[in-house]
Amino acid sequence: MDAQVLVVGAGPAGLATAATLRRRGVEALVVDRGSAVGDSWRGRYDRLHLHTPRMQSGLPGMLIPKSFGQWVARDDVVRYLRDYAGHSGIEPRFGTVVRRLDREDDGWTAQTDDGDLRARQVVLASGFNSDPLPPAWPGADSFAGELLHASAYANPDPYRDKDVLVVGAGNTGAEIAADLAAGGARSVRLAVRTPPNVIPRQLGPVPIALLGISLDYSPAWLADPLNRVLQRRFVGDLTRYGLPAAPQGVVAQQRATGTTPTIDVGLVEQLKAGRVTPVAAVEGIDGREVILADGTRLQPDVVIAAIGYAPALLPVVGHLGVLDERGRPRVHGGRTSPGAPGLRFVGLSAPLKGLLLQINLDARSAARAIARELRRDRPGRRARDDTPCAN
Repeated sequence: MDAQVLVVGAGPAGLATAATLRRRGVEALVVDRGSAVGDSWRGRYDRLHLHTPRMQSGLPGMLIPKSFGQWVARDDVVRYLRDYAGHSGIEPRFGTVVRRLDREDDGWTAQTDDGDLRARQVVLASGFNSDPLPPAWPGADSFAGELLHASAYANPDPYRDKDVLVVGAGNTGAEIAADLAAGGARSVRLAVRTPPNVIPRQLGPVPIALLGISLDYSPAWLADPLNRVLQRRFVGDLTRYGLPAAPQGVVAQQRATGTTPTIDVGLVEQLKAGRVTPVAAVEGIDGREVILADGTRLQPDVVIAAIGYAPALLPVVGHLGVLDERGRPRVHGGRTSPGAPGLRFVGLSAPLKGLLLQINLDARSAARAIARELRRDRPGRRARDDTPCAN
């Protein structure tokens, strides 16, 4: 065996899992396809901040410094992750891409470009934002303007005095649209296919993510009527500004589609000021024109596709029956699927309580289960455990 435990991914989920295992006396080999801790965060847009408060976002064993403020900025997240890795004694092996996992004998084999790795236990913690989804609209390759994925967007400076169409009204699309409107774009349109539930980042001094903890365990029929009241009171009726109403409440939509609510960090202000205009979903592109679902044709200078990412799990574990119809793990944290014992997932869910808090909980659960199983399987342990007791 190359390692007792192989952790795939050196982002928050992988670091949290490895650190928690280490405190239980289990050393993990952490591999990542990037070049440094915090790579995935450092490449995001400039104005990005955590949507969960600092006290709710720390990883096991190390709080985020108070000096980083309530809403931690992107660069401070990177600094925290690097400090966390150092504090926890974790030295990931970078430049390693895991292509496929297979169960062999009493462990797992991970195929990489540099050879196979073997481990008794594996934790997949590669995150949701691993592979940008390419636009699949008919004619996308023929667009005469500039077309980019949201992962390539940094700040509004290159788009001053330009007509920009942002596609996707999730958290990334909404924030980029607000950033462009505030940053001098001539016009900003927001193409909406799935109407979002827009919620405030905080209710007075109380972060909305604190309420999300209870929502993960509440039935939709009970929670969503209250959510509607709070949305009307603190966000208002956004249909007046052209944004379609979400067909389901916050909890019902998340459980049916995996879609978390859009947290307002500027979009509502820009909608009400008329600087962001919602439009219908994109159906195709015809040279210079973008064709919308309602038949409208637009001629934007720039199209920014905030259409999400693929967790890229299918090539790695799709053959194991551990993913649902959306390509997401059926279990996470300390649980494993019956057909894949010793394989766990951390950081690959979409909870209402906030992903970093879920990572904290799942990393602890996974480490506890792994340490227990490794002790049970230790050579000689089973023989002693199975010896009949003398009466």
